[in-house]
Amino acid sequence: MKFNLLTCAFFLLSGTQVSFAQISDAALSAEFDAICANKFPAHGPGGAVLVARGDRILYHKAFGLHDLENNVPLKSDMVFRIGSVTKQFTAVAILQLVQQGKISLQDEITRFIPDYPTQGKKITVEHLLNHTSGIKSYTDMPSWLPSVQEKDFTPKELIDLFKDQPMDFDPGTQYAYNNSGYVLLGYIIEKVSGMSYSEYITKKVFKPAGMKASFYENKPRPIPNWANGYQQESAGKYAPAATVSMTQPYAAGSLASTVEDLYRWTRAVHAGKVVSKDLLKKAHTPNILPNGANTRYGYGWIMGNILGSPTIEHDGGIHGFLSSLIYLPNEDVCVAILTNCDCNSPNETAAKLAALAAGHTLQFEALPITAEALAAYIGTYENTQGGKRIIRTGDGHLISQRMGGGTFNLTPVAPDKFRFSDALTEATFLRDAGGAVTGLTLNSRSTTGEHWTRTGATVPEAPTELQLSETQLERLVGEYALAPGFSIVVTREQTRLFAQATGQSRFELFAKSDLRFFLKVVEAEIEFKPDEKGGIGEMILFQGGAEMPGKRVK
Repeated sequence: MKFNLLTCAFFLLSGTQVSFAQISDAALSAEFDAICANKFPAHGPGGAVLVARGDRILYHKAFGLHDLENNVPLKSDMVFRIGSVTKQFTAVAILQLVQQGKISLQDEITRFIPDYPTQGKKITVEHLLNHTSGIKSYTDMPSWLPSVQEKDFTPKELIDLFKDQPMDFDPGTQYAYNNSGYVLLGYIIEKVSGMSYSEYITKKVFKPAGMKASFYENKPRPIPNWANGYQQESAGKYAPAATVSMTQPYAAGSLASTVEDLYRWTRAVHAGKVVSKDLLKKAHTPNILPNGANTRYGYGWIMGNILGSPTIEHDGGIHGFLSSLIYLPNEDVCVAILTNCDCNSPNETAAKLAALAAGHTLQFEALPITAEALAAYIGTYENTQGGKRIIRTGDGHLISQRMGGGTFNLTPVAPDKFRFSDALTEATFLRDAGGAVTGLTLNSRSTTGEHWTRTGATVPEAPTELQLSETQLERLVGEYALAPGFSIVVTREQTRLFAQATGQSRFELFAKSDLRFFLKVVEAEIEFKPDEKGGIGEMILFQGGAEMPGKRVK
């Protein structure tokens, strides 16, 4: 979840636990090395990685380059922007003021900002913390263009940017990740404490947590030990990250840190050194909406799951940088990864490292199974929220695809039990008394025991692939801007076409016609639109029932 990146995250889970004593530190480190080396190219931007269990750091290394122009490697103690991991620091600052009796979670925001136009709604501090305020997130506004992102704003000017926008929904009724809410929280901290947000966080949060190299990014350049940030222009080609004034992420995403400091922070938080454990329990309790939906979000933290181990975590993304900070309370495992390109999400890598450090295994053997047995699972499955999942076969595998999501091969590991081969999710199929498959339960990063009912034994036919010429594909190559800070870059390799969205991996496109393409990794299609001169001036992304047009900018 992030400051201004629309990302696809394909998540994992469940497996066999082993005791810590069974895996030596050397063997564990070798597994970490293999995962990280595969994640970060040696000659591109990379990341700093730290894995710890309790008071002991198990692994602390850096991969890739800090300075691509001069081939300078990253160091493990370098400072990176942490993006929305900032939100847990802002949440703790608010909870400290609650602990001091200066704020109540149920205070309306007009107590602190009397002239805020609430449009007749009651918006509380808690609504801001758990993303249920309904206030428009300014990073989603069409007017938040690159030209605007470069400008400096005071906190009040930043609030003025979004305060008069229509509400997205009534406060407390829905969840929508919202950077505006955390901007308002930063401003409330300033109003109540009499300090600037930067001063408060430095004195009241960083210092008691023992953090040594973290700061609110308002420092003049050059910043000592700073990791350069990059963005990807095409496969293997990078450019310095786009400019953003760090006055704009503010309390939603303007902090910078190191992996060591994020580990110190995690230790201090869970030891009760920065806020009381009673309030921390509230922060780590996911909000349940009136309709019973679990948002998985508390106050500045997301609650997840890795192979049956509960997690308390958050990701971050901002121009040039991505971050992931995961804590497993039962196993006392902490993983921090900071990367210096907004093109290579570290979340799944952090989850795999955490799984290994917690004593889980990522290795499993396939159970022999016949094609006839696989065919029994084919069908359409639906969960209680109306989501649909297609189970089909292909190339001798069972394949799962959630509508609007990615495709995964399923590997049989026990009777009626399958592991998602790339993402560590586990599916267990259910049968009635007569042996017919009736549904499945899913354990993933976001769900435990989620039930899917089989609603039919047929599945949509896969679209037919057409082979286009290099000339037909070449005219589609370019960059298409779908939203401020979010674009899709289309590239070609001989007679293959690829698309890469901001902050995501590159995926191949398959032709349905000379202008209409589909993806296999997610249920999505892209249509290219000719302009008045006969060239290609626009694309439309079709995904999840939505249509997102994008103008060609390069």
